[in-house]
Amino acid sequence: MKQKILIVEDEQRLAELHRDYLQQAGYATECLMDGMLAVPWVQENSPDLILLDLMLPNKDGLEVCKEIRTFSNVPIIIVTARVEEIDRLLGLELGADDYICKPFSPREVVARVKAVLRRGFQQTQTDQALVLDEKCHLATLEGKVLDLTAVEFQLLSILAGRPGQIFSRDQLMDRIYTDHRIVCDRTIDSHIKKLRKKIAAVSPELELIQSVYSVGYKYKKP
Repeated sequence: MKQKILIVEDEQRLAELHRDYLQQAGYATECLMDGMLAVPWVQENSPDLILLDLMLPNKDGLEVCKEIRTFSNVPIIIVTARVEEIDRLLGLELGADDYICKPFSPREVVARVKAVLRRGFQQTQTDQALVLDEKCHLATLEGKVLDLTAVEFQLLSILAGRPGQIFSRDQLMDRIYTDHRIVCDRTIDSHIKKLRKKIAAVSPELELIQSVYSVGYKYKKP
């Protein structure tokens, strides 16, 4: 089955150019031109990668990226003409996997897509102990089901999606509580503690979630 690439780009000519080159490279594609349509489409169709423009009508790409990261670790490559450093850092902090600045060649886009998908495939192959089914919100560790709450599943998905990366409590709260509710930063600590207990109950020898003193948490591959 062909891997599916979602192209979110409001410039029709550019979207069609991406589509044509990616299809020639063997991928299936879908194009959306409105930021408001992106999140519902991803929830229903589970693409293998997203090419996401920042300057979109109705909802900008950074907000789309942030919302997607609350429920999915699908690879996201941001495509934009906004080259300011703050945008670059913000895009990556929100969970983008790569960043391409206009102008660029379509061949470069295809090469970046292949590289990001290859990286994700390698991560999946080397971390077979933990399996996360985002559609069913089901987590299994060494073949045993982890009975997780929705928040615990999100936390584990965020951390495991980027092994070795340190997430601060604020970053985790922003990714989980997208309605900007006021919560104590120790709420994350509480969820992490419960998550660790459930992991230990299944595999006592594994310490998947590690604390980084005064910074936050990171996931260590088993």
